Amino acid sequence: MKDIFEWNRIFYNNLPENFALEVVFRSTVMFTILLLTLKLAGKRGVKQLSIFETVIIIALGSAAGDPMFYEDVGIVPAAIVFTVIIILYRSVTWLTGKSKKFEEFIEGKTECLINDGKFSVATFKKESLAQDEFFSELRIRSIEHLGQVKHAFIETSGEISVFFYEDKDVQFGLPILPAAFNEKSKIIATDGIHACTFCGHTEEQKPGTARCKVCKKEEWVPAIKTLRIT
Repeated sequence: MKDIFEWNRIFYNNLPENFALEVVFRSTVMFTILLLTLKLAGKRGVKQLSIFETVIIIALGSAAGDPMFYEDVGIVPAAIVFTVIIILYRSVTWLTGKSKKFEEFIEGKTECLINDGKFSVATFKKESLAQDEFFSELRIRSIEHLGQVKHAFIETSGEISVFFYEDKDVQFGLPILPAAFNEKSKIIATDGIHACTFCGHTEEQKPGTARCKVCKKEEWVPAIKTLRIT
């Protein structure tokens, strides 16, 4: 009975069986080249990847992977690709050290997201970080409201750096726990200090409606002043 599947095509793509040994050799050579390239790129190229460095890693991965198992892709052309990539990487690294503007273009720059317990509205609009995603980052650090945060920055690596108020300096702030934040409304039900849900500005409000003095938005939520528990 004839086999339903063409096993040689499935496992070897109609290549000779001894090509498996060639794949072992190709993989060993490309792994060695990749290891040496990353070594030359330096520790920063491995630990803290900027957008540029991520592109480099993707390019290296593609250049390393194809010659490992495609018989029509030679090792020497792949090695040339590696050489060109590492030269370009070293050149861009040198230029970023010489030009501040070029460094900011390639690496980006640190941006302030929260200043004195309130959003830096202009900065936050520019960043791709969504408000929900940002709140999640803060909650992971046991932050309950923005009044506990003195400053927060988004670093060039994409990580969030947070600096806290001392307990005695904590102020009323926008709550970021889902249950409390979702109480937001354009109708203010009670007297007290409320926080604008868009920019985090806090002020005393009376029942009714109000427009934020900072961002001109109209949704509010009761502000809280709890201390951060660590």
